[in-house]
Amino acid sequence: MKPINVGLLGLGTVGAGVVNLLAENRDEIVRRAGREIRVTRAAVRDTTKTRECHVAEIDIGTDCQSIVDDPNIDVVLELIGGDGMAFDLTMAAIERGKHVITANKHLIALHGNAIFAAAERNNVVVSFEAAVAGGIPIIKAMRESLSANRIEWVAGIINGTGNFILSQMMFEGVSFEYALAEAQRRGFAEADPTFDIEGIDAAHKLAIIGSIAFGIPLSLDRVHTEGIRHLTAHDIAYASQLGYRVKALGIAKRTQNGVELRVHPTLVPEKALLANVENEKNAVMVYGDALGPTVYYGAGAGAGPTASAVVADMTDTIRVLSTDPSGRVPHLAFQPDQISNEPIRDRSDFECGHYLRVQVADQAGVMAAMTEVLADLDISIDAILQKDLPASNGEGDAHVIVITKSAREGNVLAALERIEAFEFAYAGSMHLRVAHFED
Repeated sequence: MKPINVGLLGLGTVGAGVVNLLAENRDEIVRRAGREIRVTRAAVRDTTKTRECHVAEIDIGTDCQSIVDDPNIDVVLELIGGDGMAFDLTMAAIERGKHVITANKHLIALHGNAIFAAAERNNVVVSFEAAVAGGIPIIKAMRESLSANRIEWVAGIINGTGNFILSQMMFEGVSFEYALAEAQRRGFAEADPTFDIEGIDAAHKLAIIGSIAFGIPLSLDRVHTEGIRHLTAHDIAYASQLGYRVKALGIAKRTQNGVELRVHPTLVPEKALLANVENEKNAVMVYGDALGPTVYYGAGAGAGPTASAVVADMTDTIRVLSTDPSGRVPHLAFQPDQISNEPIRDRSDFECGHYLRVQVADQAGVMAAMTEVLADLDISIDAILQKDLPASNGEGDAHVIVITKSAREGNVLAALERIEAFEFAYAGSMHLRVAHFED
């Protein structure tokens, strides 16, 4: 059969990985796809730059639009990132009847609703497995393998940089700043790490996961997002003493009153599977009503893992070229006319366990006052710990650490505000969530 011609928009680390993988596993890919996949054109910023792949058979230029317009290109692979030019080129490719593959979670999370609507109108496929968790096939698993299940919740470590930093803080006993510098030295973190350490990267991915899990529109603006910059070695150590590990999680959860979408550092019981995912690895746990919990683990970034997901999308795209459009797997798992308007819950209504750490003067009545406030707001205590600190201003200070049972977050925040107003409380308290998973 006629080979499929692919045009690359961007030929950096991932693009080079795709070219190399297509060459190295050519025979195996042809056996699976039924046709040869050829990268015939690529658009780059600098044509003089040395590429980490074989480019002899690729026409390399600087004009992305010409690739989108080329009638000989069957599939456009968008790897330029961002949401401006990438969105315009993606929409143009769709309007010209071309299938699109992207690893751009920002693009999908922000503009996916419009992109998928355009794809439906033009009977083309937009594939984006590599946008979430690198080479881990979590999107395919939720869209296809778990289609018989009502998914109740999804929780995962979906940013390898943040996980590496927390692993360093846990096992090496270093500060956040030191761990971040080490992540940058090893190439896990960018020179500007904001998207990783502030939870923004994970929020993009969670918006996609939540949409596929629950059949709701992509809702990036409703994802509650917190980063890990504020974590201290104290909190990592206290959590460990109480039987927990601190992990940066993305959590999408179905409740009777709507959907929770949240990204934040979380205390996870130390024996849980997610608690033992270390360094730059990713893992996603999905709970379906029929199957129960399943876990998907592996490399969440890098040329090889991302290229693996991209080429898998290419193979699937080729398979559907001869499929009636009505029989294709929907982009967001549910048929377009069945997308739900289920409400997304506000932060104050989230319900889970909570970790509170307050620095206080070491004096009589502190513990009683704190527990009274918690009781007034219907918050039950699961564990409590007091750790003395070096003397300050002539008084012995202490950290009081409280882990609550499941409670409404609005109540917990109100309790913390009242506790911080006491004369015995110092500035700089800490609030984290606690999560328990059936695994």
